[in-house]
Amino acid sequence: MTGALAGCSAKNKIPSIGYAVDAVPSSYNGGTTLGANGGAAALFSRVLTGFFYTGPDGQPVADTDYGTAKPVPGQSQTIQYRLNPEGVYSDGAPTTCDDLVLEWAARSGRFTKPGPNGDPVPLFDAASTSGYSDIERVDCQPGSKDATVAFRPEHHYVPWQTLFNSSELMPAHTLAQAVGVPNIVTAVQTADPAMMAKIAQFWNTGWDLKPGNVDPKLFVSSGPYRIDSYSATDGLVLVQNDKWWGNKALTPRIVLWPKGTDVKQKVSDKAIGVIDVGAGSVKDLSMGGFTVNQVPGRGAEQLVLSTGGVFASADARRAFALCVPRQALFDKLGHPGFTEQSGLGTGPLNSRTVQADSVYYGPIVGPAAKYRTGDAGAAQQALSAAGVTNPIVRIGYRAPDDRRAQTVAMIAAACHAAGINVVDAGSPTFVPTQLGTAADAVLGSTAGAPGPAGSLTDRGTTAALYTGQGLNFGHYSNGRYDTLADQLAADDNSSDVLNYDTDAEGLLWGDMPTIPLFDTPRTIAFGDGMQGGIVNPTKAGAGWNMDRWVYLKG
Repeated sequence: MTGALAGCSAKNKIPSIGYAVDAVPSSYNGGTTLGANGGAAALFSRVLTGFFYTGPDGQPVADTDYGTAKPVPGQSQTIQYRLNPEGVYSDGAPTTCDDLVLEWAARSGRFTKPGPNGDPVPLFDAASTSGYSDIERVDCQPGSKDATVAFRPEHHYVPWQTLFNSSELMPAHTLAQAVGVPNIVTAVQTADPAMMAKIAQFWNTGWDLKPGNVDPKLFVSSGPYRIDSYSATDGLVLVQNDKWWGNKALTPRIVLWPKGTDVKQKVSDKAIGVIDVGAGSVKDLSMGGFTVNQVPGRGAEQLVLSTGGVFASADARRAFALCVPRQALFDKLGHPGFTEQSGLGTGPLNSRTVQADSVYYGPIVGPAAKYRTGDAGAAQQALSAAGVTNPIVRIGYRAPDDRRAQTVAMIAAACHAAGINVVDAGSPTFVPTQLGTAADAVLGSTAGAPGPAGSLTDRGTTAALYTGQGLNFGHYSNGRYDTLADQLAADDNSSDVLNYDTDAEGLLWGDMPTIPLFDTPRTIAFGDGMQGGIVNPTKAGAGWNMDRWVYLKG
């Protein structure tokens, strides 16, 4: 690609590309709950690099510019990580194995504090501990470029390539300076409670993102772009990182326009060259001058239900699910601009654990049939049996979003006959942590994400229903499901996987912690003259290769 563009006249190359994406920049740290939910992977995968990133088919792709990761033969699972000797952050500090130790410490689940009832609660607000909790130790000499990650004896984590990835590996040296320790490795090894509390507090909130508040000393980059500025009026501005040791970014400046931007006005102003939003989310969006791709995403459009309040009982959750018209929702909203014959986007999504193009999907989705069409009479009977009378169900989502507003309206109309009053609780400031207080259900993609979500091996789907995980906004808990999730992560024998998926799906349709609707449809469009743009309907979004974008004047 680089060679093909070398002959282009520099004067024809637009030096700045606007990128509209419906992610919500809440944290630079994609390992935190709100960072992951807000779409850090779609915003920062070419700012904070790692050993793997998410490719256009949802698969983990090795980033050898950052370093290499190789399994070590032996009885216990061990991975050898080696960072690129030339790797440095944008402040000149080297990338080191300290970064891996920090990520593991934050996401292992082993560092806790007493909760309100005396029970231990996590110090770190990690989106998920999946995989990291299986790691026994990370062998690392402070400042070294090498690390050996040893998993617990008898533990095996099949999707290990989802660990230590782009948008999640944070600069340990920055945190160490902020909390006043010589290095993170020694601090984690000594595990002093007071020091770990300081480390956790910074990891949780020290990289929070707010317009107008971007300190270049904190928001350092390990990729081809770095953050230059962030404001409500001028967007989140990325510029070339002159310390990047790999192939130089082809366009000097990328302006990220997040959810809440007036996309129609920006398109009218010709301020946008790339669009990646939920299909139908921006009403009457004119995309003349763009090559438009309407595609099913790997995220799961769903309702995440609270397990308290009106939905405290599984009976009440099942009753609500009976009136949700999943087939009608798919028919009207689930496949705008495309008709797929197989795989993703072919019908209502009938599984929470398996994607529609998986070989396991067909055999495990039988329990979903009962909840396909929306049956108000059956829902009303189920509510009566559950002892619930005239419930009010508030559905929250990140507004504005025309497709999700229509989704809520269709559910409200269908459930009204069952005596269920559905209220649209969408808001421009809504976040899934408001589930149980400001809302009884979250309408979003995988793990309630407002924007890009999902991957081929996405553990976010599993973590979103696993006891105690950050992405489990509904606080669902079932020990049997947790065991099945652990077995799915540890076993790749096809007959075992089929049995685990079958058991998990049957259990989840009984407990009803979420109601899957359809594969989240995405609109990904590239302006005429854009080169290097590749559709990626996953959590990484269209920006997964933004350093290869070139926009030529017509």
